[in-house]
Amino acid sequence: MLAPTGNRRSAVLYLLAWLLLGVALGGAIAAAFDARWVNAMIFAIPATVLYGVGAGFSAYYLCRAYPLAERSLAGVVTALGASAVVSALLWSALLEGWNTLGSALNVAWAGIDYTPSLKAVLFGLGVLLYGLLAAINYLATESERASSALQRELQSRLAAREAELRMLRTQIDPHFLFNSLNSISALTSQNPKGAREMTLQLASFFRLSLGVAEHAVIPLAQEMQLIRHFLAVEKVRFGDRLQLEEAIEPEAESCAVPPMLIQPLVENAVKHGIAGLPEGGKIRVAARRAGSQLRIVVDNAMDADGPAPRREGNGIGLANVRQRLAGSYGSEAAVHWGARDGVFVVEMTLPAQTGEESRK
Repeated sequence: MLAPTGNRRSAVLYLLAWLLLGVALGGAIAAAFDARWVNAMIFAIPATVLYGVGAGFSAYYLCRAYPLAERSLAGVVTALGASAVVSALLWSALLEGWNTLGSALNVAWAGIDYTPSLKAVLFGLGVLLYGLLAAINYLATESERASSALQRELQSRLAAREAELRMLRTQIDPHFLFNSLNSISALTSQNPKGAREMTLQLASFFRLSLGVAEHAVIPLAQEMQLIRHFLAVEKVRFGDRLQLEEAIEPEAESCAVPPMLIQPLVENAVKHGIAGLPEGGKIRVAARRAGSQLRIVVDNAMDADGPAPRREGNGIGLANVRQRLAGSYGSEAAVHWGARDGVFVVEMTLPAQTGEESRK
């Protein structure tokens, strides 16, 4: 809100505005009431600046005491009108006293002919100036209130978005753990050594994933380390039937991605693609930076004669990735998928950013 003292710069500008107003008032008095310029300036400037300070504080606290959203219009108008009249009367008395003091000095440059018509004009001007100060304060108050409301709404939306992203991320680890424990259970009776190795690989994977759990984004290179650990777990079960091909361009490795973003896609590729092929197949992860965009492609072999993979997998995979991208980047990111000649392809585009500060 507008007040004579908010900070030093504002106070100086406020006083300068009233000083200029005092000069303008002195010039008007000299021109309209046939007063000497020096006398008119000495009469108008000091009292005008002092009125600006007093009326400024009065209007400021009046607006705080009578907010438009909480008081009736009649109450606000009554309080404002009474304060404006009292302030104008005090200003008139100040001007008259100042002029009397100047006239008493009996010098050529002090004192003017303070006629009743001039008193009436200055009284009316005092009322108008006070009303203008109050109007400016009310406008500033409403602007500040609207800005605060908008900020609270944005903070609420941000908190809701962050909560949704945390929920989506926490879905991933239990989902993967559930599938891995099922695999270990199946291997226990058939291949105890493989079950033990898979358990150790699973522990290594989760140990690494704990290091990135608290980060909003991680470098793509670190995400690929998670992918390799994940596939090391699955390779115990699939052996040579499961192959990984990486095509990550150096410029893309440092780009930031949400952690565990690609892992659900690779997991889907294993579960819905490689697992259904007796001879197994290859999973390919490619990434390249194209200007301001990072493009990531995950594809895998699939049974061309079998049923098409469901769009949501089992409720996590692709839908999770889409929601996380939308929550993190909005319309700047997109994900598309589909089957092409016996290969299931998932393509993602997102902003090519580096460093965790890019998400702050």
